[in-house]
Amino acid sequence: MGIRIPFDKLREEVLNGVIESFVLREGTDYGDREVSLNAKVEQIRRQLEKGDAQILYDSESESIAIVRPGDVPAGAE
Repeated sequence: MGIRIPFDKLREEVLNGVIESFVLREGTDYGDREVSLNAKVEQIRRQLEKGDAQILYDSESESIAIVRPGDVPAGAE
């Protein structure tokens, strides 16, 4: 079962760590151009701020993911 974590309740350094970890783990396809880690982190931060992404903690795997709101499993708190 997942627990939604409000991004604005996390300390700045924790939020940055969560986002950086997600970006490094998941990667993203930017085509032929190189995009810096900082740019990717800022892109994810904007998605969180706009509500286009959410932080989800999975207690079974003890892991954190950043997901689109439509991808949050039923029953997530």
